Amino acid sequence: MTTSAFYPIGIPGHAWGDAERAQWRSRQVRHRRYADDVLRAIDRLRARFDVEQYGLLSDGAESYPLCAVRSRDWNESLPCVLVTGGVHGYETSGVRGALRFLDRHAADYAGRVNLLTAPCVSPWAYEHIQRWNRHAIDPNRSFLESSTAEESAALMRLVAPLREKILLHIDLHETTDTDESEFRPALAARDGKPFEPGEIPDGFYLVDDSESPQPEFQQAVIAAVARVTHIAPADAEGKIIGSPVVAPGVIEYPLKALGLCAGMTDARYKTTTEVYPDSPRATPDQCDTAQSAAVCAAIDYVLAMG
Repeated sequence: MTTSAFYPIGIPGHAWGDAERAQWRSRQVRHRRYADDVLRAIDRLRARFDVEQYGLLSDGAESYPLCAVRSRDWNESLPCVLVTGGVHGYETSGVRGALRFLDRHAADYAGRVNLLTAPCVSPWAYEHIQRWNRHAIDPNRSFLESSTAEESAALMRLVAPLREKILLHIDLHETTDTDESEFRPALAARDGKPFEPGEIPDGFYLVDDSESPQPEFQQAVIAAVARVTHIAPADAEGKIIGSPVVAPGVIEYPLKALGLCAGMTDARYKTTTEVYPDSPRATPDQCDTAQSAAVCAAIDYVLAMG
């Protein structure tokens, strides 16, 4: 993986065309199996939840059923909670954290909220440990009308009937060392822009919605996760990944304007989690637990607020 401004596809200063995207696609290697890791785990939940297929993606001979897990006793009078993971397929704890929450904690909220969970939004990217889908499109910049990312479009169709009913949406992500060594250089090359090195934060943080911030909600989640793993500090400029830290472990983005998954609904409470799996101070199990703890804390806060 490259650690400099050079990326081995394309010409510096020129955005990729079809040939460059095809070259990038030819370099991708499957590292794990969605069916083994995700679909099998979802199958084990069928005795306790309703499972539905909301789409089917294909890549040659390979097919990827998109599956969501719902509360079995759906009650229209209860608040709706949306949990999403694996929008960036390489961000493993987002997928595992969503599945862990369903397996270990979701039953605690039966009869209190309606849960809709999409544990792995981008299965091809999960298998290939990639940020983009197979067309070199970032699903987490594609939650827009007429989306060109199949993964994003399918999830938006699933959620559309509930869009105005969802009170809470929590989207589970990671920030990794490969963001800086591979994925950001690839993004710069794809878009014909110079690569500007950044700093990977060591620890957990949240992304709030700058258009409708909920600082007390974000801090409740941070406080819960701090009991599981460490919270990312601000850098020397008071920022995390280039954005000002507005409270310990919290930055803000305009979620809808950027086409981010967490901005796809009209939920009052929304957040994107970010853990750092490459930290020497955190284990994979801690990262998965932090994601699950964040979901629980978010739901607890919403219920406490009535």
